[in-house]
This record gives sequence, C-alpha cells and structure tokens, in this order.
Amino acid sequence: MTEYTIEFVGTGETITCTDKQTILSRCLEEGIAQEYSCRVGMCLACSAEILEGEITQPAARGLTEEEAENYALTCMARPQSDLKLDRGKYPPSIEGDLAGGANDGAVADD
Repeated sequence: MTEYTIEFVGTGETITCTDKQTILSRCLEEGIAQEYSCRVGMCLACSAEILEGEITQPAARGLTEEEAENYALTCMARPQSDLKLDRGKYPPSIEGDLAGGANDGAVADD
C-alpha cells in the first residue's frame, strides 16, 4: 500500500491518501469540506480538475473517457502518484449545462 500527498490548490489544504482509499473518503476523514452527493461516480458534484499527477477511477461513469483524463470524481478516484487538484472544477460537459441552465425560464425585457 503506497501513500501519496494530495494538494488542493488555492485552499492551502493537503492530505495523504493511500492507493486503496478514495480521495473523498480521506477528505471526509480529515474534515475537509469536499462537495459530494451520490458517491457512485454519476452526479459529478465531487469533481476536481487534475493539475498534476495520476489517478485511477474505473467506476467514474459520469465522465467521458476524455474528461476522465483531466478530471477526478473524488468519490471514485484513488491516487497513483502525488496530486495537485482544483476542487469544484467541472468538466466541459457539465459546465455547458450550468451555463445554459442559468437562463432557463428567464423572461427577456423588451
């Protein structure tokens, strides 16, 4: 069992995590307020952009193959190296949904 350091950029928070633990479980154990919801790799609430390092997340069904190269679903992701993550960053597929949803139901002024 190998232990890795995970740095969350912009927060000053750092944790250690083994290659057998999920990043989310370690965040919760350390009292770090990592957002999450479903805990099964589907909702993307726990998403973080991978700035440096490698992970494995075979059950991250909510991400496309391309997105899984750049984003971690912390509920599924296990480190394979030291990491730098930017929490609260979502893949383009959901960012587009969020931007489009901001105007749903809005009434334009004439």
